[in-house]
Amino acid sequence: MILFVSDLHLCAERPAITGLFLRFLHERATRAEALYILGDLFEAWLGDDCVLPEHEDVLDALAATVTAGTPVYVMPGNRDFLLGDAFAQRSGCRLLGDAAVIDLYGTPTLLLHGDTLCTDDLPYQQMRKQLRDPRWITQFLGKAPEERLAFARELRAVSEEATGGKAAEVMDVNQEAVRDSLRAHKTQHMIHGHTHRPSHHTVDLDGKRAERWVLGDWYAAGSVLVCEAQGCRLERFGLD
Repeated sequence: MILFVSDLHLCAERPAITGLFLRFLHERATRAEALYILGDLFEAWLGDDCVLPEHEDVLDALAATVTAGTPVYVMPGNRDFLLGDAFAQRSGCRLLGDAAVIDLYGTPTLLLHGDTLCTDDLPYQQMRKQLRDPRWITQFLGKAPEERLAFARELRAVSEEATGGKAAEVMDVNQEAVRDSLRAHKTQHMIHGHTHRPSHHTVDLDGKRAERWVLGDWYAAGSVLVCEAQGCRLERFGLD
């Protein structure tokens, strides 16, 4: 059994969800062959040198999961793209790049956070390019923790306001971008998050059948994709 989650957006404002994730790690992840976290584990990650107090227990729980024998792979998302080597060392997790292909029970599977597929959202893609610029990152990490936190809060407010004014289809993936990614990585199976629209889709890829699994968010409950040799299934579970 291999587990996939994304878009937990852990933060001080939602302690119940953090508690749910900690229980998930202890009760389910420790019984899995591997756990993949495909982006936005944290609502904000200000740099490895600036860990927020509410994230300390999460790092300890991840390390305990790895120590118990379950490898944990973390792909940075659009909210926590500054996760780095010190995070990996502290948590025991293995960091992935923007895209990774794994062998999922004999099926080559492309893993993405998912934001690179939303090519119709041009303002977002422009902002993403700016924030991933090494020069911008160096400048940001040179700021005091208070300045970084203030910027993260401002960025979240701007993002929420912009999201409210965009059409739903603009914020979803572009189907040709999905096909292009599958072609580029020579796969017919994809798992991603970011859009917060958990589902299973079939894709016509040059006359062949491809599959796309979309992970759910953890805003009100937990969401996980459970994959076994027989296939995959989406599960949702509450706080009780």
